Amino acid sequence: MGRGKLVIRRIDNSTSRQVTFSKRRNGLLKKARELSILCDAEVGLIIFSSTGKLYDYA
Repeated sequence: MGRGKLVIRRIDNSTSRQVTFSKRRNGLLKKARELSILCDAEVGLIIFSSTGKLYDYA
């Protein structure tokens, strides 16, 4: 039997939200890197944090 559907919503605690953002950001960057290697594709990724800081992968 599968898992139930998880409701995605904003994290109210700013510290917890920032920690989650950092972990998810690293995961997204890793996936972008893997996609570019496996498929020999040019991948671009732009992420803005809630504080306005820019993170990119090209």
